[in-house]
Amino acid sequence: MGCGMSTEEKEGKARNEEIENQLKRDRMQQRNEIKMLLLGAGESGKSTILKQMKLIHEGGYSRDERESFKEIIFSNTVQSMRVILEAMESLELPLEDQRMEYHVQTIFMQPAQIEGDVLPPEVGNAIEALWKDRGVQDCFKRSREYQLNDSARYYFDNIARIAAPDYMPNDQDVLRSRVKTTGITETTFIIGDLTYRMFDVGGQRSERKKWIHCFENVTTILFLVAISEYDQLLFEDETVNRMQEALTLFDSICNSRWFIKTSIILFLNKIDRFKEKLPVSPMKNYFPDYEGGDDYAAACDYILNRFVSLNQHETKQIYTHFTCATDTTQIRFVMAAVNDIIIQENLRLCGLI
Repeated sequence: MGCGMSTEEKEGKARNEEIENQLKRDRMQQRNEIKMLLLGAGESGKSTILKQMKLIHEGGYSRDERESFKEIIFSNTVQSMRVILEAMESLELPLEDQRMEYHVQTIFMQPAQIEGDVLPPEVGNAIEALWKDRGVQDCFKRSREYQLNDSARYYFDNIARIAAPDYMPNDQDVLRSRVKTTGITETTFIIGDLTYRMFDVGGQRSERKKWIHCFENVTTILFLVAISEYDQLLFEDETVNRMQEALTLFDSICNSRWFIKTSIILFLNKIDRFKEKLPVSPMKNYFPDYEGGDDYAAACDYILNRFVSLNQHETKQIYTHFTCATDTTQIRFVMAAVNDIIIQENLRLCGLI
């Protein structure tokens, strides 16, 4: 009698080969696909990093795309001035020149969302005049006491250009624009042979419950911290220090059972604002065990150690970078280093090294 394979055995072997081939194809695809989760508290710079990726890897923004940012930039600028004027009332800071009251009313009459492709001239004039007032400047210097966008000074300093009839947003204008991220957004970039799928989740507390279990299989986590916010309170809970909140969030992500084998890239962001603040807002007022005075390097080391020391897993890698997310040259350099790290991590996860 022959000892050939039965039809059933042949079908089983063919099925096994097909499954193995599919697994091979999946591994090859996995090797070429990077899933990166962007995490961090609200306003830490996650959306800015995504914009930088577009500038660096996709040739930037088209004219139509730049046009679409106009209303956001106008709204950010007007809203920031409104926030300062409201803070002046609560902090009992008067205008130096009472003739500016006319401009104050112009700002308060504007809607929350500015529409149109040109900023009304009277609004541009009002912001330009108010920004020169000593009372407004004094209030701006106390912005840690209320909730003001980081981009406020930049837009005020550039108001003549922004209010011009032929205004077209440049890269910096776009990078500094702010729209609160809600829910989960996915952005895809092709870098060399790799496809990056970057997931940005809302940083505000109410968004966080939706995160963790969805992203168990990501290649790496890019965690952003706005280190300049060491002296500020949360937008959604003005009893909680923003840096303490970032530490709590990092602890929960770094030591989560979902991410035991996931490497973390930590961007300690907004170093430009941090350096400006240290001499005028002592870090020891908010972190009593800090002993470095206004020394920038000492302050950076202190914050870095506070975050890295939270890692409870000896085998977990945390790669750290001090960043300014609006500086395209620096982010291009940092992301090149990050890319090398991610490729190694991805090969490890796919069992290829």
